[in-house]
Amino acid sequence: MKRRALYLACGIPAAVVVFLFLTLFFTPNDAVKGVLVRAADNAGYSLNFSGFGKSFPLGFKSRELEVASAKGSLIRLRDARVHLELLPLLIGKLRVSYDAKVGAAGELAGEVNLGKDHGWSVQCKGVRLEEIPFFATVAGASVKGELSVNGKTVTPKGYPEGNLQLEVRGAELAGVKIGEMPLPDARYKQIRGALGIEYGRMALKSFTLEGDDIYVRLKGDSVLAVPVGNSPLNLVLEMMPKPAFLDRQKFVFLLLMKYQTSPGAFSVPIHGTLAHPAI
Repeated sequence: MKRRALYLACGIPAAVVVFLFLTLFFTPNDAVKGVLVRAADNAGYSLNFSGFGKSFPLGFKSRELEVASAKGSLIRLRDARVHLELLPLLIGKLRVSYDAKVGAAGELAGEVNLGKDHGWSVQCKGVRLEEIPFFATVAGASVKGELSVNGKTVTPKGYPEGNLQLEVRGAELAGVKIGEMPLPDARYKQIRGALGIEYGRMALKSFTLEGDDIYVRLKGDSVLAVPVGNSPLNLVLEMMPKPAFLDRQKFVFLLLMKYQTSPGAFSVPIHGTLAHPAI
């Protein structure tokens, strides 16, 4: 009896793996690619593949992958791979891992948990912001610096919970706007951010931009919506420029004059949505 139970415990997961392998093996690449393209299209994005195909044992790969919106290219990936993880599957957990290269030296990796407490994780390092087309094609800004990100969420009670940390070294921001309002061009030695997600609410624990001539802090929160781009913003951007910096960018600060709270200090409210922020 015990031996029979053992056979069942081992045989059922193995049969599931074999079934998935055979299904993947006999499904044409174009059919799989079509499903992915339609799924992205339903979400408002487009996918462009080069060198798309299957990878052993249960996964897909693409030599080049571009994600774009109606405004243009958002991100380009190289050697992108997505795999169904076998060991979690054997104990009844459905988990997908992914990894890719971004630009010349950037690396992106993470997991997506499709089980009961579904969620995701992401890690990236060495990503040059100037190699991400989103900033130029969508935001119309010139952005430079090296980005690192580490984040994870789970959904234990129907609401996402988690955190996200980011850091940018040697940042240069130019042409950045919130709605139609320009922000000052500046160089920052370091940008650090920590974001917390709890009960469907996203809150900035800290977000600071440290430059030689200006210090910037962003604070506030947002209630997450579906899609995420529709999440309403309740943020405040605080800027403390030194007199010399303020004088060099006099025109921008004249436009922001009504948000001046004291000499050398500005507090700018940001509303709208995540996809379309506005002052």
